[in-house]
Amino acid sequence: MYSFLWRCLIKRSSCVAAAVGVLFVAFASAAAEKIDYGTARLERRLQAVAIQEPLVIDGKLDESAWSQAAVARNFLQREPREGEPATEPTEVRLLYDRDHLYFGVTAFESEIDDIIISDLKKDFNPDQGDSFEIILDTFHDKRNAYRFATNPGGAKWDAQMSNEGREQNVNWDGVWYVQVRITETAWIAEIAIPFKTLKFRVAEVQTWGINFERYVRRKNEDSHWAPVPRIYGIQRVSLAGTLEDLREIEPGFNLKVKPYVLSMLGKIGEAGADYDGDIGLDLKYGLTTGLTWDFTYNTDFSQVEADEQQVNLTRFSLFFPEKRDFFLENSGIFQFGAGPDRGPAVGGGGGGAGPGAPPRLGGITEDNIFFFSRRIGLDERLGVIPIVGGTRLTGRIGQYELGFLDIQQDELGTLKATNFMVGRLKRNILANSDVGVIVTNKDIQDSQEFNRLIGADANLRFGQYLNINGYMAKSYSRVQQPYNMAGRFGVRYQDRIWEIRGSYTDIQQNFRNEMGFVPRTGIRDFLGYFGRAFRPRSINGTIREIKPHLQIDYFLDPQGNLDTRLIDYHLPLNFQDGSFVEMGVNATLERLNRPFEIRKGILIPPGVYSFNEAFFTGRSSSKRKIAGNLRWSAGRFYTGYRHSYTLGSTTRPHYRFNILTTYTHNNVNLPQGPFKTNLLTLRFNYSFSTAMFLNALIQYNSDARQWSSNIRFNIIHRPLSDLFIVYNERRDSTSGDLLERALIGKLTYMWSR
Repeated sequence: MYSFLWRCLIKRSSCVAAAVGVLFVAFASAAAEKIDYGTARLERRLQAVAIQEPLVIDGKLDESAWSQAAVARNFLQREPREGEPATEPTEVRLLYDRDHLYFGVTAFESEIDDIIISDLKKDFNPDQGDSFEIILDTFHDKRNAYRFATNPGGAKWDAQMSNEGREQNVNWDGVWYVQVRITETAWIAEIAIPFKTLKFRVAEVQTWGINFERYVRRKNEDSHWAPVPRIYGIQRVSLAGTLEDLREIEPGFNLKVKPYVLSMLGKIGEAGADYDGDIGLDLKYGLTTGLTWDFTYNTDFSQVEADEQQVNLTRFSLFFPEKRDFFLENSGIFQFGAGPDRGPAVGGGGGGAGPGAPPRLGGITEDNIFFFSRRIGLDERLGVIPIVGGTRLTGRIGQYELGFLDIQQDELGTLKATNFMVGRLKRNILANSDVGVIVTNKDIQDSQEFNRLIGADANLRFGQYLNINGYMAKSYSRVQQPYNMAGRFGVRYQDRIWEIRGSYTDIQQNFRNEMGFVPRTGIRDFLGYFGRAFRPRSINGTIREIKPHLQIDYFLDPQGNLDTRLIDYHLPLNFQDGSFVEMGVNATLERLNRPFEIRKGILIPPGVYSFNEAFFTGRSSSKRKIAGNLRWSAGRFYTGYRHSYTLGSTTRPHYRFNILTTYTHNNVNLPQGPFKTNLLTLRFNYSFSTAMFLNALIQYNSDARQWSSNIRFNIIHRPLSDLFIVYNERRDSTSGDLLERALIGKLTYMWSR
């Protein structure tokens, strides 16, 4: 069988599909389920209890109405012992009135002094400390939901979710309220979610999907009210319980107006200081219970955190994530392809190559993004480009999901004004599958230059374990050339033991997508991933899971010649306390058709290069006040040798204050010339309260020969309304000379009804 797979990887895509089928038949043996999850979710039902007077949100649960509430209890573990009762009980009470849905959460704790509060900031990381989460499927379509989480410090995290987590909008912000109190036996959270924050159908009687999750960090234990298999999470909303008999409730009118006022004092080099001010506006209007129309004028993102710098030792562009709120909100609707199922993380699953892993030389097709909003308002040479304004329509109508975005970018210097448009339509089919189309258009005004793309995709799920996905796309430009298409077909099977993935991607040499991130064209990529999870009982007091895996990635050029080959052999171990180690070998073959300038003046000549990297990576448990991570690697590198390491630490002297440090060093020794790179990142976060924060990001990059600082002070003076004071500075690391400095003040105010 393996010789058959080897021949297939070299030959053609049809063989890849056949190989995946062979592996599926050979290995599709799921572990025996302890419980029937389909039946269990039907048994988890809450009868909504209405009250006439609003509750006081103070974390005390002392109103008499709470004694009448429906109660969710008997949580079951997802980790570490799937299906067994939670070791720390949780009770959730639920009430509602005409305006709010109320939750009273009692998270019992046998060792109350050992609860872990990781952070107080908005959109904290729920996995870093004790936390509690609510998921609400308000349309009861078993696909989409709202998520709300809090911790024993009263911090807030919220998100919108589509297609059971395939698309996550963690930058969605809703108005809701929470107060937390810690007693001798439990931490208690009282939560109120206004109905106007949510979208749902207008009906006399409402039935919603609902689930709850409790995370006990010191035990690394995750439990749910409606149980979920360990290979999934609370996002599996098709397994959620049911909230019944919500009566006489209505979604809000959903009109939100958010103006801003900006003041900035800046200085570049030795020039004098320059003052500037500005105003702008964002408007959001709910056309229907499912559709939202957004408008933006004179859009500004000066409060957004600076990018984390990277060191590039590859031939391809680096990927920097989008951080601007306007583009992040509802961004999942514009996602084209399979999302997180489209391929493994860099280096493979089960932790990949670990913290600090550099980008691989060729295994980056999983980063192909057909609409990448950083193409709007940002330029590698010119920096920030003004955005005049734009509009966005997103949401759902029946079984259809749609998105439309149109942004007008202003001119800057020699760069002409440009219009960007993207349209997306998806149709939900079967139990949890969808098919869709996408259209993008970049039109440079006062010129004949344009770039357009049209594509169709399908994401199909069969049962709980098998996913099949694919897409086809074609690009158009003023000078049209043949070989301008891209396509992909992928299969993924994952149960409690086996994870098997295979895909074939073809991106032709003249495929141009100027509104996307496509770092490599003119390739055919054959990818296979095989992993098996072990949970040995003999050592499960220490080790939770061992998941060895193999990933094979073949890139062929348009003539069918091998261009890049990546073979990764990894052995990760996940420990019961949340710590992790992984070791392995990343084997690479690269064929260079032209010289590769890896550093200024250092050219690697054309040729075929084969080299292996051995690595070890690990991180300690984040439940401790001081946690660390490291990655070490060494091996041949093109014509020479490379040795690199990354050291990181997280220090939490108090839950209000944490310090994150990362240092990466590369020592590359080539006959053409040796060089070293150093990258230092320091983060300081202090939370005065759940509404006042101070954050600093300080970076040193030896490649750029710069120190940079980004310091942000933020006060949430009312829901979804902020005051930002931001200080940015860049200095030459050699001379210490000032390159750029700016002090920015920005005030936003949200009015809604």
